[in-house]
Amino acid sequence: MPVYNFKSISAVPTSPDLIDIVLTRTQRRTPTVIHPGYKITRIRSFYIRKIKFTQQTISERLSNILTEFPRLDDIHPFYSDLCNTLYDRDHYKLALGQLNTARGLVDAIARDLIRMVKHGDSLYRCKCLKRAALGRMCTILKRQKSSLAYLEEVRKHLSRLPALDPTTRTLFMCGCPNVGKSSFMNKITRANVDVQPYAFTTKSLFVGHADYRYLRWQVIDTPGLLDQKLEYRNTIEMQAITALAHLTCSVLYFVDISENCGYTIEQQCSLFWSIRPLFANKELIVVVNKIDICPWETLEADKKKLVEDLAASSDNITLMTMSNTSEHNISAVKNLACDKLLATRVENRLNTSKVSTVMNRLQVFTPLPRDDVVRDASIPASVLEARDSMDKDKPKKSRVGYAPTKNDVTDDDSDAEMGDTTAKKTARELMWENGGPGVWAPDYRDVYDLAEDSQKYDAIPQILNGKNIADYIDPEIEAKLAALEAEEEQLVAELGAVIDDESDLEEEEEAAVTAIREKKTVMRQRSRFNRGQNKSVMPRHVRGRAKDMHDSGALNKDTIVQTLGDVGVDATKMIENRARAPKRGRSVSRRSEAVTPDDTDMADTSLSKGSLKKLKKSRSQSIKREHSLARSHSKPRDPSASGLRDEAMVSKAKAKEMIGIKKWSFGGRSGEGDRTQSVHLVKWMNTGKKRNGTTYCR
Repeated sequence: MPVYNFKSISAVPTSPDLIDIVLTRTQRRTPTVIHPGYKITRIRSFYIRKIKFTQQTISERLSNILTEFPRLDDIHPFYSDLCNTLYDRDHYKLALGQLNTARGLVDAIARDLIRMVKHGDSLYRCKCLKRAALGRMCTILKRQKSSLAYLEEVRKHLSRLPALDPTTRTLFMCGCPNVGKSSFMNKITRANVDVQPYAFTTKSLFVGHADYRYLRWQVIDTPGLLDQKLEYRNTIEMQAITALAHLTCSVLYFVDISENCGYTIEQQCSLFWSIRPLFANKELIVVVNKIDICPWETLEADKKKLVEDLAASSDNITLMTMSNTSEHNISAVKNLACDKLLATRVENRLNTSKVSTVMNRLQVFTPLPRDDVVRDASIPASVLEARDSMDKDKPKKSRVGYAPTKNDVTDDDSDAEMGDTTAKKTARELMWENGGPGVWAPDYRDVYDLAEDSQKYDAIPQILNGKNIADYIDPEIEAKLAALEAEEEQLVAELGAVIDDESDLEEEEEAAVTAIREKKTVMRQRSRFNRGQNKSVMPRHVRGRAKDMHDSGALNKDTIVQTLGDVGVDATKMIENRARAPKRGRSVSRRSEAVTPDDTDMADTSLSKGSLKKLKKSRSQSIKREHSLARSHSKPRDPSASGLRDEAMVSKAKAKEMIGIKKWSFGGRSGEGDRTQSVHLVKWMNTGKKRNGTTYCR
């Protein structure tokens, strides 16, 4: 497991967010009501509590940030140098130092202002001092904007670092870019490192894990290195240099002899000699990779000598060939690296002072012979006689499926020994004789406890609803069925397979059936057509009208007569009355211009103009009244004229009409359409002393 868990560091808020957190918490966790009429001691303690709580909240938040971030002087040198490479040690320490200073300043401000509040003589003065204290604290937090933002970025990057344990068993891979390090890691671990045919695909440290000899091994893939001075290396290369300098590991230096990586063998060997001091006190293996493209035997002599000189430079360096594509020697390289590192770790532990202290407490005794007498195993004669008698009396069992031992009989006397058939074989012996496990299953019917032993192997009956199925099965059912089928085939052959297509229906019935079938077909097609169309619902004022020449619509007079005639209603009179009914509308000519015979008669009389005018007005009003009565009271009609069958149906229709137009009667009470709003007096607006405010709101 990793020693340091950087993922547990809490998020660092920005300065505005931190100010909001502090002030909101102070508002929620402290009292909020104070009056000038209170004692001055109570007023002072109220504002002192506000200042103290704000100072404690800020101190707590900043202390958590300072505690959670690692101190570079206390952690492993590998992580210390890695942080220096990635984040700049000075900048990191400066940011933490500024937060520590801000925490001290906040404490000093709270201490000074609390001393001043203790001498406040009024609520106004104490309130001003509290406001000044909180404002100065928030100003200090505002000045830490850059430090908080920098630490938040550092926290994000630290949480993305690999879970690397500097003290565990580690295989470390290094070399030029694109020489096959990531491919080798994907082969021996369950990691999924990105592999691309160009340089610097790996830009940071990647960690994988492999198992060898029941131990967990840590495998580290590093970015490619270039042959240049240390001060010219970038941040990506410095990660590999830092890990190589501080980790106790077994190093695998990869060399691409095919030169497909873009670097010659001379450049790769030059890189090896430039980082050679970092390999001190480490087990090193020079891995010659990509031998599937360029075999090691066909390599030029001068280039081969350069690679061999790398292995000959020290006793702890081993040269091995490998190919990631053909997987040649991949397991051998991993096993050799693990064995060398394991041997080194054991040797280092033996050389420590702890081993000597343990060895002083251990004593090893080696027994020495006291004389030259040979003392063999002594078996009493009685035991030998009992063993011989037991072997003679005991019958020999079958040993099929067992490995032969020295006590088994030989081929010569096997027939004589196996002649005894009185011995009962075990289930294990029967299993091996009949195909082994999974093939043979024991027959438990032999141990059934029945009244008669002859019934043990009878077929078990199948019971359904308490009855035996076998009692209802005719044993000759198959033969009878075959006979019936043969008889049916014979009858069909004799009749010539002639099927009488004549129907028993009369001509009218057949015509009605045909019409019904045609109508059902048309309705089915129309329904399928309407269902398949994506269109809006047809409005009511156009429903039933003619759509096309094939559909006259439900409001057509012929369709109405035919539909009502099918249910026994004669609709011819209704259609005739509807056709003869006059259209109500205004006349083209004005009423004043219409001349009646009475008017002509009146014109001949010797009445005055005023009398004639009154008479004309009364007659016109009577005519209007007649028209109004004619519109409001319809003349009684025959039931068939209104589409009804008889008088009983007319009375039933009127009863339903009266139910539909029945009006609501609440007896003067409020109904569901009435909307009322009760008088509601709000307590806080109408209680308490009347000081400032109006008579409406106190």
